Amino acid sequence: MAARELILAFESSCDETSVAVVENGNKILSNIIATQIKSHQRFGGVVPEVASRHHVEQITLVTDAALKEAGVTYTDLTAVAVTYGPGLVGALLIGVTAAKTIAYAHHLPLIPVNHMAGHIYAARFVKPLTYPLLALAVSGGHTELVYMKAAGEFEIIGDTRDDAAGEAYDKVGRILGIPYPAGKEVDRLAHLGHDTFHFPRAMDKEDNLDFSFSGLKSAVINTVHHADQIGETLSREDLAASFQAAVVDVLVHKTQKALTNYPVKQLIVAGGVAANQGLKEAMNEALAVHFPDVDVIVPPLRLTGDNGAMIGAAAHIELAKRHLASENLNADPGLSFAHA
Repeated sequence: MAARELILAFESSCDETSVAVVENGNKILSNIIATQIKSHQRFGGVVPEVASRHHVEQITLVTDAALKEAGVTYTDLTAVAVTYGPGLVGALLIGVTAAKTIAYAHHLPLIPVNHMAGHIYAARFVKPLTYPLLALAVSGGHTELVYMKAAGEFEIIGDTRDDAAGEAYDKVGRILGIPYPAGKEVDRLAHLGHDTFHFPRAMDKEDNLDFSFSGLKSAVINTVHHADQIGETLSREDLAASFQAAVVDVLVHKTQKALTNYPVKQLIVAGGVAANQGLKEAMNEALAVHFPDVDVIVPPLRLTGDNGAMIGAAAHIELAKRHLASENLNADPGLSFAHA
């Protein structure tokens, strides 16, 4: 019988402190998440210094809870894994320091994990992955199309030129009076409204696979400001529906273009925005018509946001490749995959 691989995985790239124990890369024994949403809501977004302070307060408690829920001790572990980028440098450093300390104290291998690889590998908890595959990674800080020729090989074939989709959701949410994080509420309102404003679909007709959401965000803000100046009241539902339609149309069209250029059997839609119902509905509908043989994998809701389990899943691949870090591992806030 094969040995049981147990990875203790840390995620602290933004405003969630999460530690998980993952068995053999695809079984979650525990996945503890301490969220900071309430602390950041009054600021309308994540404040790096506040995030770091919360990570310091939570990291030991969350680690103890993860080990206890999994029913394991440090002596049972195979390795320790940690997100070392991209993300907020202060937040990343808390997780990196904790992981390095535990790995050193218990003589365990230390596995450095790219945060976005974690989002993609959350799909391993749904079903086995088949290569080559394509991933649409959409989160608060990133919007990118990633081609994976094999396990652990990532190539960005489409990237955002400015705002990420999730970032645009939060900024538009603010102008609509929706507290941070706004994505879920904008999605709910969008299902009640209609695309009456026909906001721009930036870069949709261009030959590349890149994205841009800054102009769309500005178009929404300008529309609302203009209405305010002339005393006109606009439908929040229609504004949300029009904004979401513009985001989703571009994400779906660019993904279809990528599938034409890079034929694959599986498409992973990953990251916080993967929880968006409008995106899931439109993607499934479009692919059912144009790419019926492509299997769309979306991680369950609890794994679309930042969490330690996804880092454990990615770490399983890195450990198999013996991609290990030394005690000199540092946070890399600007870390990215290679571009095509």
